[in-house]
Amino acid sequence: MRICSLLPSATEIVYALGLGDQLYGVSHECDYPPEAEAKPTLIRSAFDQSSLSSLEIDHAVMERLRSGEGIYTIDHDLLRQAEPDLILTQELCDVCAVPYSEVKRAVGQLGGQPRLLPLSPSLLGDVLQDISRVGEATGREEQAGFLVRRLRERIDRVAARTATAAERPTTFCLEWADPLYVAGHWVPEMVEMAGGIDGLGVKGKPSVQIEWERVVKYAPEVVILMPCGFDVERAVREVPLLTRLPGWSDLPAVQRGQVYAVNATAYFSRSGPRLVDGLELLAKILHPELFPGVIPGEAATRVA
Repeated sequence: MRICSLLPSATEIVYALGLGDQLYGVSHECDYPPEAEAKPTLIRSAFDQSSLSSLEIDHAVMERLRSGEGIYTIDHDLLRQAEPDLILTQELCDVCAVPYSEVKRAVGQLGGQPRLLPLSPSLLGDVLQDISRVGEATGREEQAGFLVRRLRERIDRVAARTATAAERPTTFCLEWADPLYVAGHWVPEMVEMAGGIDGLGVKGKPSVQIEWERVVKYAPEVVILMPCGFDVERAVREVPLLTRLPGWSDLPAVQRGQVYAVNATAYFSRSGPRLVDGLELLAKILHPELFPGVIPGEAATRVA
């Protein structure tokens, strides 16, 4: 089978099922496992984000969406050369990956008719179902079943241990700093499983822009910076955007030294197997008394 993956989470699933040798094309963001970076790049960003601020990225994205230009470009020649039998894509977010409608148009220009399999999870359980769906589509049902069981066991272990927690800290998960967005989809569920209370994000619903006054009124005991697509180093660079906001220093999280920057790219933004690593990371942050051990610097760092 010849597979093309147009989103990083799907690429991680493909490799987790032992199908890396059957992968013939990826997106520009598919960097895990590292072997994926050697695959032909079928999708590229329409603009370079590396030197832009959060606000500049937001403005560029919104402007391109308003004008109908799109954020991503598909290399039609490479896609044709890949001769895919299966294309893994998504219908969840037109900002996070190439829109499904564009993929359908591109596929319509191919000589053959590969199967399109969109992965659009909203919760952790949906992610596990997507792993099973990829397994069924590729003849790797047994491997997918084993992986799902192993991930489910880890999820259940975290939930069982946090059920014994004496307290559940109020938590604010920031998905974008300028403008401010609160994380949605699976993140509020992960906070709940990890033994926290997310009173701003809505489980299973998209991330939304939020007024800073609401955050101040909520008075979170823990703040976690997880800007979409940023690693720890890039997330730390967002901190000055927050420290100058009125009332920042009065937040319980700041006063108690419970503000963290995490590797959102690896553990929170992508709906793949490593979300379970993210769950375990959250549990360590929220309940170090239940989950002792050092948190790797590439995963998270305390910033206030």
